Amino acid sequence: MAAERALRTLIVDDEPLAVERMQVICATLDGVSVVGTAADGASALRLIHALSPDLILLDVSMPGLDGMGLARSLEGLPARPAVVFCTAFDRYAVAAFDVAACDYLLKPITPERLTRAIGRVREVAGQPAVGEAQARTEWLEEIWAPHRAEMIRVPVTRIDRIEAERDYMRLFVGTRSYLVHQTIAELERKLDPRLFIRLHRSVIVRRDFIAGLKHDGRGAWQASLLDQSTVRIGRTYLAAAKALASR
Repeated sequence: MAAERALRTLIVDDEPLAVERMQVICATLDGVSVVGTAADGASALRLIHALSPDLILLDVSMPGLDGMGLARSLEGLPARPAVVFCTAFDRYAVAAFDVAACDYLLKPITPERLTRAIGRVREVAGQPAVGEAQARTEWLEEIWAPHRAEMIRVPVTRIDRIEAERDYMRLFVGTRSYLVHQTIAELERKLDPRLFIRLHRSVIVRRDFIAGLKHDGRGAWQASLLDQSTVRIGRTYLAAAKALASR
């Protein structure tokens, strides 16, 4: 079987040591060819038009045009390079979905984690081509969540409930939970209302995870969940919750 073509890769980071480390890691990986580096988004954009890379290893926090802004500016390109974010911050993980990033890595980047990201890039590139409108949906399909010093993908269809913890959200997935940096209002706007319902100012639940509704006899309502737990239903959300029982 013929070897896969090396991915022409552009490294974008405003920290020289981070760029150097990434170059060293890339040099040890098969199928990766570094064609350039940039220290800011504006310089990277010029190189992207000049070099047409297959992959961008992109920092988020940079002066001027930051990583998110750069990724958004690529959406109109006829041959859009794959984007893998490489950052020290986990709080941009949900926003990364909006710019169709292939992966989201937390620094310090390891060769093993970058190898998996490269595999993900090739996997996405190998999928059948479809129109942009078909390829992307307006609703969040997956969330990157910090787990043991790396970011993992959590499909939203596996999330049972979401609880607010100040500026963070705790995602409950079976017996596990993950903490992501996002407010409940921001996350609610990104979730498909056909799949999720907000029951309280601090709780969102997957609709099919609700086993039933019950009244406590003192004017309050609760939702019984499939894991035997209960969620108090806020007055603001009670009408929508009761509508579940009428379907």
